[in-house]
Amino acid sequence: MKRKFLTLALPCLLVSSAFSQTAFAQVADDEIIVTGARILEGSIDDAITGVSVLKGDDLSDRLAANIGETLKAEPGVSSTFFGAGASRPIIRGQGGDRVRVLTNGIGSIDASSASPDHAVAAEPAQADQIEVLRGASLLRFGSSGSGGVVNIIDGRIPQNIPDGVEGAFRLGASSVDLGREVAASIDTEIANNLVLHLDGTWRDADNYKIPGFAESEIFHEAEEEGHEDEDEHHDDDHDEEDEERLGEAFGRLDNSWSRSNSLSAGLSYIGADGYIGVAVNGLNSRYGVPGGHGHGEEGHGHDEEEHDEDHHEEDEHEEEGHSDEEDVPISIRLKQVRVDMNGTKELDGFLERIQAFAGYADYEHTELEGAETGTVFANKGWESRIEAIQTQRNDWRAAYGVQLRERKFSAIGEEAFVPPTTTRQYAGYMFHEKELGTVHLEGAARYEITNQTNDSSSQDREFNLFSLSGGADIHLTDKIRFGATVFRTERAPTSEELYSNGPHLATEAFELGDPNLSKEIAKGVELSYRHRGKDHYVTGNLFYTEYDDFIFENRTGAFEDGLDVFQFVGDDATFKGFEIQGKTKIGNINDISLSLDGIVEYVRAKTDTGNLPRIPPLSVLVGGEAQWNNLKLRAEYDYADSQDRLGDEELPTDSYGLVNLFLTWKLPVEQDLTFRLSAFNIGDEEARQHASYLKDIVPLPGRNIRFSLGAKF
Repeated sequence: MKRKFLTLALPCLLVSSAFSQTAFAQVADDEIIVTGARILEGSIDDAITGVSVLKGDDLSDRLAANIGETLKAEPGVSSTFFGAGASRPIIRGQGGDRVRVLTNGIGSIDASSASPDHAVAAEPAQADQIEVLRGASLLRFGSSGSGGVVNIIDGRIPQNIPDGVEGAFRLGASSVDLGREVAASIDTEIANNLVLHLDGTWRDADNYKIPGFAESEIFHEAEEEGHEDEDEHHDDDHDEEDEERLGEAFGRLDNSWSRSNSLSAGLSYIGADGYIGVAVNGLNSRYGVPGGHGHGEEGHGHDEEEHDEDHHEEDEHEEEGHSDEEDVPISIRLKQVRVDMNGTKELDGFLERIQAFAGYADYEHTELEGAETGTVFANKGWESRIEAIQTQRNDWRAAYGVQLRERKFSAIGEEAFVPPTTTRQYAGYMFHEKELGTVHLEGAARYEITNQTNDSSSQDREFNLFSLSGGADIHLTDKIRFGATVFRTERAPTSEELYSNGPHLATEAFELGDPNLSKEIAKGVELSYRHRGKDHYVTGNLFYTEYDDFIFENRTGAFEDGLDVFQFVGDDATFKGFEIQGKTKIGNINDISLSLDGIVEYVRAKTDTGNLPRIPPLSVLVGGEAQWNNLKLRAEYDYADSQDRLGDEELPTDSYGLVNLFLTWKLPVEQDLTFRLSAFNIGDEEARQHASYLKDIVPLPGRNIRFSLGAKF
């Protein structure tokens, strides 16, 4: 433990002198600084590749209990949606280890990439902004994030000296799940240049309402056909069929409750030319798993002594007639204690500054069958990164960095489909940019050594990975820009892909790894178009990625422990698609400002042997806003097309369209008080996300009226 602490502390000690308020550039209200998209920082308009940032009112409107649902309205982003408790981002059809989720530039250090029922150990409620990154900047965070990077920026380590005592709080409630939430934070200077930060969140939600049956009609018909094949004397009596249908969950999704709480404390010394800070965060989460990992769905899922009796009786009444005495509700208890350290030192001379990031986390994830402990997943890991930023010379800037990571992962119990493993990574990288008149050039390179060890058998694989990326951006006019990026990245197989050997009930599969898998190589190109006028903007991204030895699970046709056997294999694959986003101001009617916006996105993914599963369909989001003084009203239509380009044994998904409304009222008081009222899925439509493993038994929530009251002081 002492050695790990010193490893984490060393980068920050190297920059132990602190600086005042120069961590982030001061920009106009309509300009968004992207802290992670470019090592050298800059406006979102400076990015060559697809970058999106969620902050301010937009973040407050989209805020959900998990990071996947919070981000799924962003261009190119979907989610795994494993019920209300667990949802991880999918970027351009890619998820798992190919999408890194970071908190302030350091990985989440959890088990969320190992399985879709594992929640991300991050709290969106405390985010100042959330960045979705692609392109050359990804090499800063690791070669594994070939699909993209999600970076949650919060204020747990202060970088500015507050003006007295500064803070914020928010109260919220939602109708679809009787949800309640509280979030608060405070920053204050407790001594000269010493700033204290405290924050906390609390959230509790019951089983959520659904528009109809939990099972999709497509899934129900497939089951009926299977029963007919098994029973030659099947009675085609409609009354009997209706009686069977009544045995399913209806109106409310069993075991979809969730609750969480978190506490953070941070302390920073902020001086004239740098800062150094440390923060400690504790996160606790508990949530039910709809579908029960192949078990039943009895009851609400809360422990009896912890659940309100009125809600318990209501749930028992609603679930009457479809419980089974042998059914056992499955829930997950997640705990993480995390320590982070950040620091920056401003310099004169060849280097402009040195900046460092480090984090250590002790994570435990326990799967419970009723009150009995099933499988316990544990992950202890650390990550540190130090970067040197070169002073600009002749319109040329550069950054150089070193990154170290270690992960000790274990699973104990009946769902221990992967043995205890240790992952170590050592990497160096650099990033360059050059201005040549109206042309902006970028280039990045990363060399990484990844070692994957099976601790139970002493199997060991080492991968030497080299990745490159380059791009150019030309200003055709003062309003129009065109960019292109090419890249070649290499990714090492994860420990799950190499060493899995057991039943994984979350995916209803017996998973087999392959310790002889080769590294995965991605080669691709992305074209971008930016048009920004005074009252409008349009951005477009067209991408094509070709993989050598793309690693995925392939159905073998064999059965083990009553489950289909899936083998991790490598096959050539292609991902291609586009995102188009735009907004325009229509004009003013009296004092009301009107605008329209929209997003269209599409991805197509397949291997040489067929379609890849769980690829999101074409989706469109169109919205209109009306703003009058401190009052803003937004209406939007969220459409997802049907998906019939299917992987092996995958069922199609019907299209859906949801209507959402948002009302924001900023009260004219000194405390910056904001009242929000939102209505999601007003038409109470049935909707299922094709990217979810549970799409056919876990629909999205029905009509949801959400209220929040927030203030800053």
